Amino acid sequence: MKSLYVKFVVITIGIMIFSSMLAFFISNAYYQQNLKPQNDEKITRIAHSIARYADEHPSADLNEYLGNISAIGYQIYLVDHYGEEAFFGSPFREKSLSDSTKEYVLNGNDYHGILHFPQKTFVTGFFANELKNTIGVPLTHNGVHYALFVRPDLKLLFNEMHLLFGWMLIFTIVLSIVTVLVSTKYLVKPISKLTTATKSLSNGDFNVELDLTRHDELGELSHSFSRMARRLEQMEDMRKEFISNISHDIQSPLSNIKGYTNLLEKKSVTAEEKDRYFSIINGEIRRLSTLTKQLLILASLDRNEDILKKRRYNVGQQMKELLRNYQWIVNEKNIMLSYTLPDVEINGDPSFLNTVWDNLLTNAIKYNKPGGSIDICIEEKGEIIEVIFEDTGIGLNKREMERIFDRFYRADTSRTRTTEGTGLGLSIVWTVVKLHDGHIRVKSKDHEGSTFFVELPRK
Repeated sequence: MKSLYVKFVVITIGIMIFSSMLAFFISNAYYQQNLKPQNDEKITRIAHSIARYADEHPSADLNEYLGNISAIGYQIYLVDHYGEEAFFGSPFREKSLSDSTKEYVLNGNDYHGILHFPQKTFVTGFFANELKNTIGVPLTHNGVHYALFVRPDLKLLFNEMHLLFGWMLIFTIVLSIVTVLVSTKYLVKPISKLTTATKSLSNGDFNVELDLTRHDELGELSHSFSRMARRLEQMEDMRKEFISNISHDIQSPLSNIKGYTNLLEKKSVTAEEKDRYFSIINGEIRRLSTLTKQLLILASLDRNEDILKKRRYNVGQQMKELLRNYQWIVNEKNIMLSYTLPDVEINGDPSFLNTVWDNLLTNAIKYNKPGGSIDICIEEKGEIIEVIFEDTGIGLNKREMERIFDRFYRADTSRTRTTEGTGLGLSIVWTVVKLHDGHIRVKSKDHEGSTFFVELPRK
C-alpha cells in the first residue's frame, strides 16, 4: 500500500505543479496582452508630466527636481545632445541603451521600451531593472534639449511586498505538500484496511474490522465489503452444513440399502419380509435419485439460463394433474386440501414450473400437522398471475424465513420429526421463478403455518 500512497502523493503534487505552470503561462499571456500596454501608457503619462513641469519651470534646478522625483519611487536617466548623462535614484542593473534610441528621443519622439520589451520574456520582465525597459520622452529645460528615460523603482516601492509574496509562496508550497501527505494517508488508510481484510478473507477469517463511520464512497465500499464478508461467511457455513447434510443424506440410504441386502441374503427371510425389504430398498434408491436429480437441476440452471424451453400452456390444468398425483398421501395424512385453479395460460417452461409446484406442495404436505389443511389458488392480476400455497404446518421462525431460499439451507429438523430433505428444493424454486422474471415471497408464523406467494408474468 506504500506504493499507492507514493503514487497518490506524486500525482497530486504533479497536478499542483502542472496547475501552477499553467496558471503562470495564462497570467503571462494576460500580462503581455493587457497589463503591459496599460503599464506602458501609464508610465508614459507620468514621464510627460515630469518633462512638462521641467519645461514650464525654467528657474527650477533640474537635477534637484529629478532627484526629488526619483526619491518618491522612480529610476531616471537623463542625457543631452552632447552625450552628457546623469542617473537619479537606484542604479540600473543593465545600463546598455543604443545611441539611436537616445537620438530618437532627443529628436522629440517617445520611446516605449516597456511595451516593446521582448515578448518572449515572462511576466517577470516587468521587474527587469534594465535601462532599455523604460519610457523615453523629450525634455526641454532653459532651452536645452534632453532625453528623459523613466521607470518605476520597484525595489523601493514593493520591496516589502516582494518578501511578503515570496514567503507566502514558500509557505503555500510547504503547507500544500504537508496537506497532501496527511490527507493522502487519511484517504489511503481505509484502502489499506480493505487490503488487510481481503487477505483475511482469503485465509478464511471473516471477522474483518473496517471503518464504517465514513459517509463517502470509501465508507460505502467498506459497508459493501462488510456485507460481502458476512455473505461469504454465511455461504461458507452453508457449504459446511451442506457437506454435512449431503454426506448424511447419501450415507443414510446407502447404509439402509446395505443392511437390508444383508438381511435378504439370509435363508430364514420369509417372502413377506423380502417384499418389505425390497420396498424399503427401492424407497432409499428413490431418495438418492431425488437428491442427485435436484443437484443436477441446480447445476444446469447455474450453467445456462437458456436451458428454459418456454411455451404457452395452461398452468391451472398442470397444477390439477399434480394434485391428483398427491391425493393418496393427502388422504393418508388426513389433510384437508382445497384449491381454486382457473384455466390460466402463461408463457413458461412447463417442466421447471412443475418442479416449483411440486416442491411447494410436498413441503406443505411434509411439514403439515395431522388433520391440517392446505389451500392453493391462482389469482389473475392483469399481466401477472399469483400462485398461493397456504398451509397450517409447523411454520418458520424469523431466522429461517431470512434464509429459507438459501442454497443448501435446511430448517431446524428437530421440529419436523423427519430427516428427509436436502435443503435444495426451495433454492430450485427461487432460481426457476427468477429465471421466469417472477418473484417469490413467504409469510409465516412459527407453529402456525406458512404461505408462499409466487408471481409470474403471463407473457
